[in-house]
Amino acid sequence: MTTPFADILGQDEAILQLQQAWTAGRLPHAMLFVGPNGVGRRTTALALAGAMLCSQPVEAPTDELVRAGHDPSLRRLPAIRQGCGQCQDCRMTSRDTHPDLHLVYKELAQYHDDSDVRDRKMQDLGIDVIRQFLIGAAGRVSSRGRGRVFIVLDAELMSTEAQNALLKTLEEPPAGVTILLIAQSPQQLLPTAVSRCTQVRFGRLSHDLVRRRLLEQGLAPPQAIFWAVFSEGSLGEAMELSGQGLYELKCELVDELAKLGPAGNVGWGGQLHERSQKLADQIIRQARRATGVELAKTVAARQAATLLLRLLGGAYRDALALAHGSQRPLANADQRGQVEALVKRFPPGQLAEMIEQLATYEQLLWRNVNLKLLCDNVAVTCASAAPLRLGGWA
Repeated sequence: MTTPFADILGQDEAILQLQQAWTAGRLPHAMLFVGPNGVGRRTTALALAGAMLCSQPVEAPTDELVRAGHDPSLRRLPAIRQGCGQCQDCRMTSRDTHPDLHLVYKELAQYHDDSDVRDRKMQDLGIDVIRQFLIGAAGRVSSRGRGRVFIVLDAELMSTEAQNALLKTLEEPPAGVTILLIAQSPQQLLPTAVSRCTQVRFGRLSHDLVRRRLLEQGLAPPQAIFWAVFSEGSLGEAMELSGQGLYELKCELVDELAKLGPAGNVGWGGQLHERSQKLADQIIRQARRATGVELAKTVAARQAATLLLRLLGGAYRDALALAHGSQRPLANADQRGQVEALVKRFPPGQLAEMIEQLATYEQLLWRNVNLKLLCDNVAVTCASAAPLRLGGWA
């Protein structure tokens, strides 16, 4: 049987830290899992919760994990404690129905007792959600008698009020309660909240590991290489994006970049805007299917434009790497000819400037800019690396 921890490749230091603390009977009651999205933070939290709530946890020899691809350093432990995978508790955990396992996230607002809270469009993880679904719930008795585990997803979205309200529970939780906060960086949380948690750090995965996992999922080699490099070691993001039919869009964009004239193709900014709108509609549909939540069109539009900017920026980063003779793997290795065309057309200094300008556009996206005007400016930048025009963004 594959153990839960065997599915978490590339995060052996985090697993070792957790297992050593648990074996010594010093597992912290509040932990902060920090690292990039899609590298195993949530999977590790669920594996740990499953082991803690299991009615008959087992110990698997670490040799089993080493054979599955983990670092031999795990042999410092005689065994890895894990859920058995067979008992009723493990079955409930795998189905997300265990009464003592609570996932806390901002969309829970739609299930709040207060109708006013349910009617709000939540942009952050607010105090109302934290009070009802974590602080209040933590005070109740464990249903199965083995404690309760609360996993706060995207903890960096917690409002200042929510974090302040949670401080006492983080410092002195009720007996048997374990709280796991998942965030990208401790700097995104209040220092007072971070100080009450033990940090467990998760690093980026290797491109090769992500590529191999994508190949195992049936992805074609060129696509697996692209998403592995594009995601910068985030297996979760690579798997999510690779399943959305975006590879064809990426190929079209890189082809068009290689053919743009000094003044840009007439109407190309408008084409970018149309693509962004279609992608936004797709993001809304996916959010509705995944969570049942109706994502605001403005938020979806900004997410879509951000993705387009990242796809465009990836081509220029590849070109800059080629220009400098870098050994960095190319995301667009399948379109090397088009990337080389960019190298011939723009000197390294201009490529660097274009990458910087596209990054600036990403920042402007979240300042209520006019998306059509932004796409027109992107077209000018991609054609000639023209200076950023700062006026008329509203």
